[in-house]
Amino acid sequence: MIWPQLRTLWRLHRRGLLWGALVSLVLSVLLTLVWLAGRFESEKLQMQTDREASDAISDLRVGLNQNIRLLESIIPAQVNGTAWTLQAEALLRERREWLRLEWRDMGLRVVAAVNSPSSQPLTGRWSVEHLAAETQLACRQARRWGYATYSPSTYVAGEEGGGVEVVQMCLPWAQDGQAAGYLVASYALPEVLSQLISPSLYRGQQLSFVEADGTRLAMVGQMRDGRRIFVSQQLLGLPGSSLVLRVDSRRTGPDLFPNLLTAVVAALSLALLTVLALLGRDTRRRQKAEHELAEALAFRKAMEDSLVTGLRARDLQGRITYVNPAFCEMVGLLPETLLGSSNPPPYWPPEMITEYGRRQALRLAGNAPPREGIESVFMRHNGERFPVLIFEAPLIDANGTQTGWMSAILDISEQRRIEELSRASQERLQATARLASMGEMASLLSHELNQPLAAISSYANGSRNLLQDGQESDSPSLRRHLSEAVLRIAQQAERAGQVIKSVHDFVRRRAPSREWVRPRDLLDSVTPLVRLQGRKLLIDLQFNVPDDLPAVWCDQAMVEQVILNLTRNGMQAMDGLEPNNTGGRRLTLTMRIADGHNSNPQLVVEVTDLGCGIDPNVELNLYTPFFTTKEEGMGLGLSLCRTVVEQHGGQLIHRPHHPRGTVFSFTLPCRHTTEPREA
Repeated sequence: MIWPQLRTLWRLHRRGLLWGALVSLVLSVLLTLVWLAGRFESEKLQMQTDREASDAISDLRVGLNQNIRLLESIIPAQVNGTAWTLQAEALLRERREWLRLEWRDMGLRVVAAVNSPSSQPLTGRWSVEHLAAETQLACRQARRWGYATYSPSTYVAGEEGGGVEVVQMCLPWAQDGQAAGYLVASYALPEVLSQLISPSLYRGQQLSFVEADGTRLAMVGQMRDGRRIFVSQQLLGLPGSSLVLRVDSRRTGPDLFPNLLTAVVAALSLALLTVLALLGRDTRRRQKAEHELAEALAFRKAMEDSLVTGLRARDLQGRITYVNPAFCEMVGLLPETLLGSSNPPPYWPPEMITEYGRRQALRLAGNAPPREGIESVFMRHNGERFPVLIFEAPLIDANGTQTGWMSAILDISEQRRIEELSRASQERLQATARLASMGEMASLLSHELNQPLAAISSYANGSRNLLQDGQESDSPSLRRHLSEAVLRIAQQAERAGQVIKSVHDFVRRRAPSREWVRPRDLLDSVTPLVRLQGRKLLIDLQFNVPDDLPAVWCDQAMVEQVILNLTRNGMQAMDGLEPNNTGGRRLTLTMRIADGHNSNPQLVVEVTDLGCGIDPNVELNLYTPFFTTKEEGMGLGLSLCRTVVEQHGGQLIHRPHHPRGTVFSFTLPCRHTTEPREA
C-alpha cells in the first residue's frame, strides 16, 4: 500500500520535489563551504601554534648547546681552584639560567663551586650533597657516553617557602687522554624558558615544561584574550633525560565567513536561489501546456513503436517526410538517410528503378485505387532483396487538403519462406514414404543377421575341426562336444529367424511380442557369443549380475541383440590397446536396480570398457543412422539399440569412465503397469 501512494505522490508533485531538492542541494553546498572554510582557518591557527612550538624547541637546543661550549671553555686543565672560580663567576653573571657551577673530581667530590648571584636566596642553603643523587646519575651516564648528560628534573625548595625545578647537567673532561673530572651545571627550568627562548614566542601565549600527566614544571608568558585555545606539545630530547614543551595560545576563532572568497560565494549562492525561485514560478506557468503536449506525443510514439508494420509518408513530390522504426528496421537504414530522399529511394533494387518509378508516378497522380495492396520487392542496406505488400492512402491535413501519401508496408518474406518450406516438406515426405519400408527392412536385416550367422559359422568350423581331430577315436567326449556344437548351431539358426521376425515387426511398427524375462536368462543367452569374441580379442570379461533381480517386461530377442551390440562395441574399442596397458583390457557388464525408483523399479544394464573413449566430434553423431568410425561398419548398431530401448520405455545413454574408457547404460521396466508406447 505504501509504494502505490509514493508513486502517486511522485507523479503529482514531481516538479516541486525536484525544485525542493535543488534548493536543498544549494543550501547544503553553501553550509559545507562555510564549514570547510572555518575548519581551514582553525587548522591554520593550529599549524601556527605547532610551528611556534617547534621554533621554541630549536631555540632551546641552540641555547643548551651554546652553554656546553661555554663550559668547555673553562675546563680546569691548567688552572687552580681560585682561577676557575673567577671564570665561573663571570659565566654565571652572563647566563641567568644557571643556578650553580661545580668542579668535581673523578670521585664526584666538589673541588670548587660557584652560585649564581641572582639566585642567592635559593642556593644559599645548598650543601655538597643536596642534589647528590641526581648529580651521580648524570655524571655516571656522562662518563659512560663521553659527552654532556642531563638528569631528570627535581624540585628544590627555597628559604621563604618558594622553590624551583632544577635539572643537573654533567660535562666530563679529560687531561692528557685520561678522565680528570666533571663540570656540573644546575639549570633552573623557569630561567631556561625565559633566557633561551626568544621573547617573541611567549609574548601573548604561555610556554611551559610539563610532565606526562600534564603537571606544569615551569611556565613563562601570559595568554591574550580569545575565544579558542590552541595547544601544541613538543618533546625536547636531551641526553639522559627529556622534557615536554607545551605552548598554550588563546586566539580569536574564525568568523562565520572567514575570508572574502567565502563571503562572495555565499552571496552568489543566495543570488542563485533567488533566480531559481523566479525560474520556478515561470516554469509552473508552462507546466500544464507541457504536460498535455507530452501526453499527446507519448501516445503517438507508443502507437508508432508498437507497430510491426512499416509506415512511410511522402509529400506530393515523392520525398519521404516520415518513417517509423519498423520501416527503418525493415530496410536496414537510419531515419536520417531516408528522410528527404526522393526518386529513386535507397531501398529500390537497381534493376527495378524504371518500373517502380513509372508505378509511383501513376499512384502520386491519383490514378490508382488508394487502398489496393500491391506486392513489390525492396532491397535492404546489405543488398538483400525481400518481398513486401504495400497499402497506400492519401495524407490529409487539418484543413482537409491532401499533402501527400501514407503507406503501410508489410514484410512478407517470412510468409514466402514458410510456404516454400511447406512445399519442400511435402515433396520429401512423399519420397520418404516410398522408400522407408524397403530401405529400413533391408538395412536392419543385413545388420541384425551378421551376429547369428557369424556364430553359426564359428560353431560349424569348430565341429569340422573336432571331426578332423577325432577321426580315429570314438570317445564320449568327442560326441558330447559335437552334440553341443550342433545344438548351438540350431539355437543360432532359430535366433536368426527370431531376428528376422522381430525386425519385420519393428519395421512394420507393430507392437513386438514381449514377456517377463529374468535378467540372468538375458545374460545366459548371449554369454557364449560374448566369451567367444572376448577370447578372440584377448579381453577379460567380468559379469556382475545378482540372482535376486526382478524380471523385466521386454522382447527377449531384441534386448539380447542390444546387449550383444554394446559388448561388441566395447571389445572393439579395446582392440588397439596393448594387453599390458594400465588397468588391463577388461569389459564389465553390470545389472542392478536403478536408485530412486522404488514405486516403479527399473533395471539398469551397464557395459563398461577400458578403451580410448569417444572423441567429442564423434559424440555429436554417435546415434545417427549410417554414421560409423569402423572400416566395415554400417552405422546402424547404436541407432537400432536406442530405438529398441526407447520402444521398451527406457533410455540409452553413455558417459566417460575414469581413468579411461566409456560406460554405455540402458534401462528396462521391472514391473509392467501400462502398455509402453512406441518410440
